[in-house]
Amino acid sequence: MSTTIAEPRAPHAAPKGRGINLEKWGWLYMRASGVVLVVLIFGHLFVNLMVGDGIHAIDFAFVAGKLSDPFWQWWDVAMLWLALIHGANGMRTITNDYVTHRTTRSILQWAIWLAAAFLILLGTLVVFTFDPCLGFDPATASETIIELCAA
Repeated sequence: MSTTIAEPRAPHAAPKGRGINLEKWGWLYMRASGVVLVVLIFGHLFVNLMVGDGIHAIDFAFVAGKLSDPFWQWWDVAMLWLALIHGANGMRTITNDYVTHRTTRSILQWAIWLAAAFLILLGTLVVFTFDPCLGFDPATASETIIELCAA
């Protein structure tokens, strides 16, 4: 019995009972998320490093002010989710390529996805529950924090 490899651009015919082609969707996700991540990351860098006083303005008050705005919360969460899923999918691909033992590969892939899910959950909680006024002391706080916490 000979096995032939399909042409790279040939339409995928899923084997009986298999369903969707996860490798194809993973490949497409990597390309789409990569493009969106470039826009999100360069937007993030531009606002943080070029607008206003640039890098000299970045301190706790700057981050607190940014994370109090829903637009920047969603921007950061989109960047977090896309980057972590993109990275986990890349690690999954590397694991598929280099780990030959089936059980080891399965354990590593579960560990990758569990770590990504934990970091996504933790990061999302931090972004949406961040409170710069926790332990607020007006005597030691900057003007920006005082304005944020006075409201």
